[in-house]
Amino acid sequence: MNSSPNFSKKLLFWYKKTARTLPWRETNDPYLIWISEIMLQQTTVKAVIPYFKNWLNKYPTIKILARAKTDEILKIWQGLGYYQRAKNILKTAKVVSTRYHGQLPMNYQQLLHLPGIGPYTAGAILSIAFDKPLPIIDANIRRVILRFINKKLKTKTNSDKIIYQFLKQHMPKKNCSHFNQSLMELGALICVSRNPLCLQCPLIKECLSFKNGTQEIIIRPTKKTITTLHVAIAVIRYQKKFYLQKRASTGILADLWEFPGGKIEKGESPLQAVKREVLEELDLALHKIKYLTKIIHFYTRYRVVLYVFICDIKNMIETNERLKLLSSRDLKNYPMPSGTAKIVSLLKK
Repeated sequence: MNSSPNFSKKLLFWYKKTARTLPWRETNDPYLIWISEIMLQQTTVKAVIPYFKNWLNKYPTIKILARAKTDEILKIWQGLGYYQRAKNILKTAKVVSTRYHGQLPMNYQQLLHLPGIGPYTAGAILSIAFDKPLPIIDANIRRVILRFINKKLKTKTNSDKIIYQFLKQHMPKKNCSHFNQSLMELGALICVSRNPLCLQCPLIKECLSFKNGTQEIIIRPTKKTITTLHVAIAVIRYQKKFYLQKRASTGILADLWEFPGGKIEKGESPLQAVKREVLEELDLALHKIKYLTKIIHFYTRYRVVLYVFICDIKNMIETNERLKLLSSRDLKNYPMPSGTAKIVSLLKK
């Protein structure tokens, strides 16, 4: 294994000079570091910054967060995707508020028992907030180290064992927080997946992939298979108000609000599908129907094509906890998938 006595020194020196100014780097509060790390999963730094600032303004402490309702959390999270992350944050906040007096525990094993916190997040919280000498491995760090030691391993299990030992060997006695963050920063800005900026890298002299000219040869993750879904949507209007219903509490997009509708079956037209879905879901026969628009959006591994219809009705449908009749102004207060949010924006015009 490629070993360098100056590995950490070079990284820390480079990080001190070039680190980006980010809101979660201006604190060592474990709560805020935890929130930032969860938000940054599957999401870019640029996208996260406004969400993080908004979150901090609304929920400055874990105890305040623990009193929030699920719909409130999902609404403030709207647009970040992977909504189970937000629900786990709320679950953890409630546990921490009662069991740990509103303070995240400093114990690694205790952190791992909290909803939504795995080895990487637990290590990040403890190393960044408390300067604990814990190696952490994310996609950026994995790429940096595998290039540095010139290893092309196909599985995370095999590679992460080697990477963990390497990081443990090179972990400094102090500044562990900056050491881990410098590796993330290097992977995000310099040692990027395609066309790495090797000439700007502080580790260029010791990097075996650069020496061998193999820095462009990395194991890329298997591409996700994207499934296209065609969905008919009924924007049911009664006296200038609209019906919005809540999804089930399990499964994809759980507990988010959307307009009635569903998947278009084989052989069906969008119009036929919207009539069938509303009849099945609400026991309502639609008659006055007007095509509004087609919207395409993506979530997880799906490409969703929404065929949207405005459906005017004369008789009011009985509402309940999972079915609301709302003005166009009130619609914006409910957490919803991005496709539904696009429809709502059209209704306001």
